[in-house]
Amino acid sequence: MKKVAILGRRGSFHEEAAMTFYQDVPVEMQGFDSFEKMLAAYDAAEVDGVVIAVENTLSGGLVRNLELIHSGGYQVVGEIHIPVHHYLLALPGQSLESIREVRSHEMALYQTRPFLEKHCPGATLTKTSSTVAGVQEITSGQLKGVGAVASRLAAKEYGLEILAGEIESNKENMTRFFVIDRYYRPEKTDKASWCFTLPHKAGALAQILTILSFYEMNLTRIQSLPIPGCPWEYFFYADIRFEDSVRYRQALSAVRPLLADLDVMGIYKGSF
Repeated sequence: MKKVAILGRRGSFHEEAAMTFYQDVPVEMQGFDSFEKMLAAYDAAEVDGVVIAVENTLSGGLVRNLELIHSGGYQVVGEIHIPVHHYLLALPGQSLESIREVRSHEMALYQTRPFLEKHCPGATLTKTSSTVAGVQEITSGQLKGVGAVASRLAAKEYGLEILAGEIESNKENMTRFFVIDRYYRPEKTDKASWCFTLPHKAGALAQILTILSFYEMNLTRIQSLPIPGCPWEYFFYADIRFEDSVRYRQALSAVRPLLADLDVMGIYKGSF
């Protein structure tokens, strides 16, 4: 039985992502209330794997999680994309008009704010450690007048009613998760995630992009973040898709001498 760390408990989107990735493997989910605690449990060998959100189509990259993976030296062995549909849940017998507070993870509140402001005007939006944490608070305290933004699965697991469904502002809402696992090794790979820094000189990034283009590497994502203590210098997080592993290794060899620092965070099979 593989032990896998997720954010939140049963009914969370992290659980759904983990179940999708490990669908052919018996898995025991271990819930945590922070990403830092998930990775600490992995370091202590209390879990075999970690499923951690890194990007959303509405709110962009989860920068802090990318930093945690990079600084901790973790190796990404897979990814999974899942559609995210948010539901407004409450104790049985409640109505939209009766909701004066809504609890959920900050990203879920951000993704559903337009609906909440229109249909629950004046309601306080309260951040919780995960979407399921808000659900648990309502059920354990039997809180009337309080709603939670979570999944349909969470409503079923905790006995809440759905007041409104698919309330996210964009129906193409998807979240991307990285998988870190000390035992899993992908049979095929066609995607890599890098974190790198560049020499502080003009044209450094353009030179790297030209080389990647020459080797037919598909740069699907790039994001820059400032390096603490180094004004105007940046980390770059990049995702690269490739069809030929030989060409990928050639591209890697070609750019490595031109980079101030390079961390290949993982080579894995892309899911999207």
